[in-house]
Amino acid sequence: MICAIVLAAGHSRRMGTQKLLLPFGASTVIGHIVDQVLASEVAETYVVVGGDEAAIAEALGDRPVHLVRNPEPDAEMLTSVRCGLRAVPHDCRAVVVVLGDQPGLSSELVDALIDAHFASGKGLVVPGHDGKRGHPLLLSIGYREQVLTEYDRVGLRGLLRDHAVDVLEVPAGSSAATSDMDHPEDYWRELGRGGAS
Repeated sequence: MICAIVLAAGHSRRMGTQKLLLPFGASTVIGHIVDQVLASEVAETYVVVGGDEAAIAEALGDRPVHLVRNPEPDAEMLTSVRCGLRAVPHDCRAVVVVLGDQPGLSSELVDALIDAHFASGKGLVVPGHDGKRGHPLLLSIGYREQVLTEYDRVGLRGLLRDHAVDVLEVPAGSSAATSDMDHPEDYWRELGRGGAS
């Protein structure tokens, strides 16, 4: 079984408003991203939330996801990854770590990472475009304890560095895999890419 961890605990201070709740297509940014995950081969989806838990939950409506509360939403992103890793079941073979502010995500990219993991046996699978690595990141559940106890201040980049021989880079096909949203101009870019309703 493959699970997904969607990181949605941030405060969006640079955006000036909660970016995950901004309109995107017929939904919101977070709704669109979760819909892409649910349309993929992922079996269970865990959305890690922070202080905006109620608003995120309302935006997600009755989508079949598990909400996981990060008690330290102001801490580094790794804390949210750890919350998700603690929540996923032990029969989960691998997790796909999804950014909640990357609306260019597609179910096809998620499936490409999963298929590459099964075909290659590699425990760390990342999309790449124009020499840059992006998200989402698939990691084998065998790395759970290491992520839970190591890589403070360096995050999952440290995991990729330490296990370079177990990393497989999958061509993403576009810059969407290396683009997230921090500022208003990023949101407008993503709307232009495919989120205009």
